[in-house]
Amino acid sequence: MKIKGPEKLLFGTGGMPHSTHTSMKSPSTADGIAQIRKLGLGAMELEFVRQIYIKKETAGKIAEAAKKHQVVLTCHSPYFINLNAKEKPKIHASHGYIANSAIITALCGGWSTCFHAGYYMKDPPESVYKIIKENLKEIVKRVHGEVGKNIWVRPEVSGKVSQFGSLQEILKLSQEIEGVMPCIDFSHLHARTNGKFNTHAEFRSVLQEVEKSLGKEGLQNMHIHVSGIEYGEKGEKNHVNLRQSDMNYKDLCKAWREFKVRGVVVSESPDIEGDALLMKKEFEK
Repeated sequence: MKIKGPEKLLFGTGGMPHSTHTSMKSPSTADGIAQIRKLGLGAMELEFVRQIYIKKETAGKIAEAAKKHQVVLTCHSPYFINLNAKEKPKIHASHGYIANSAIITALCGGWSTCFHAGYYMKDPPESVYKIIKENLKEIVKRVHGEVGKNIWVRPEVSGKVSQFGSLQEILKLSQEIEGVMPCIDFSHLHARTNGKFNTHAEFRSVLQEVEKSLGKEGLQNMHIHVSGIEYGEKGEKNHVNLRQSDMNYKDLCKAWREFKVRGVVVSESPDIEGDALLMKKEFEK
């Protein structure tokens, strides 16, 4: 499946830049997109974490704003997703959250939608993988039926050991289902492994694994999340700003340069635009 993505690595914010709110009382999504361009950034993630707040009727205006300001849009699906839930209503709701997020984002002219796939629920990881794979195949089929093959659906590397979403699991799903590619959250990977994956060599190993699994397209079609992060034995605790954490963003940017990575890097730190600009500056050195 070929969806034209960014020609270079773009940096953006998880949600509307905070500075949008300093200049107006009730800014719209289109105002946030315009602010991204003013800041010198190139991407914005629509945060549907609580609800899918954009309606089909207004998606066209957002698509126009993104095209006008040359901002690439991605989205994060709601948090209430568990494709390994035991209750059928929860599975059904999870299907809807992911599919509707992707459909709305595609109508907004967006390029990629990501989500947290679910929890192991003390089940063997191999059986959880099979369940999530079958559910994801159905979701992608629904999305393609409504908006065509115009948006990537991306399970995300998760930050807690209780959550499905190791790097290997996400890459395998991307190999086996058309229309699926990974969302690699380097901070989650760092937290999930209790402090590993934070050196230049380890970052290179991740990108090598992406290339081995998905070819050059995997490196030229990346949806990435980064933030400062606090973690413990069970993984992720809180997002913090990069300079307040041990997240080695400088060597991470260096690895992206070396592998000629293309796509979108989304800052999920509390200071979303500050850290997006910090990474952009470091990457462009």
